[in-house]
Amino acid sequence: MLVLFTDYGWSDPYVGQMKAVLHTRAPGMPVVDLFHDVPDFNAHSGAQLLDALCPTFPEGAVFVCVVDPGVGSAREALVAEVDGHWFVGPDNGLLSIVAGRGRAARYWHIRWRPEGLSDTFHGRDLFAPVAARLATRESMDSWLETIPAPQVQFDLADLPRVLYIDHYGNAWTGIRGGLAGPEDYLEAAGQRLPWRRIFADAAKGEPFWHVNSNGLVEISANRGHAAGLLGLKVGDRVTLSGSPGSRSH
Repeated sequence: MLVLFTDYGWSDPYVGQMKAVLHTRAPGMPVVDLFHDVPDFNAHSGAQLLDALCPTFPEGAVFVCVVDPGVGSAREALVAEVDGHWFVGPDNGLLSIVAGRGRAARYWHIRWRPEGLSDTFHGRDLFAPVAARLATRESMDSWLETIPAPQVQFDLADLPRVLYIDHYGNAWTGIRGGLAGPEDYLEAAGQRLPWRRIFADAAKGEPFWHVNSNGLVEISANRGHAAGLLGLKVGDRVTLSGSPGSRSH
């Protein structure tokens, strides 16, 4: 299985062009569009989101991960194998959270370069061919060089910011739900938000926080657009606190 995770969006030709390469080089291999709305150029948010979204995929899945504002520069191209999943993408921190939080990881830099490599579209020309070769279990000996660790690694701590806002207006944060409890409140946009287990536990239009289906603390509103109600945007800081005592992440 090949899994796509990018900031390409859905309105441009880039996803289709990358899929064409995957289908040509790995015919018959399932290709799943996991996520194409990573905040533009934001590898740090992407790294947190990738870690949250990948656990449901089967062992052997190959993730093609492209959030690459440094495309064409001296930044390296990376392959990581983490707990049975494979990840291909730029060595700019995008793969570092899922790798760093995994139980076991191995790393390689991609030394293979195709003829006609575009300066600005490595997702199509470099990462997709490498991912297809991994998915079809062809030899990678001449394509990869083993390295001890990625060159760029983000802090593995939770990120107390809004990572993504879905079309319902739910604001996903970089705080994992295991750090939060029903007695905690979340401060965002100058407001203190209570915990609710599910949407129906809140009054209509009431903003609240809960742990979403991907295990992240999320700001929502019952039958309302929480981000619009609170004026939230990607990158806004949030603080999780509790009583007795308090804490922030």
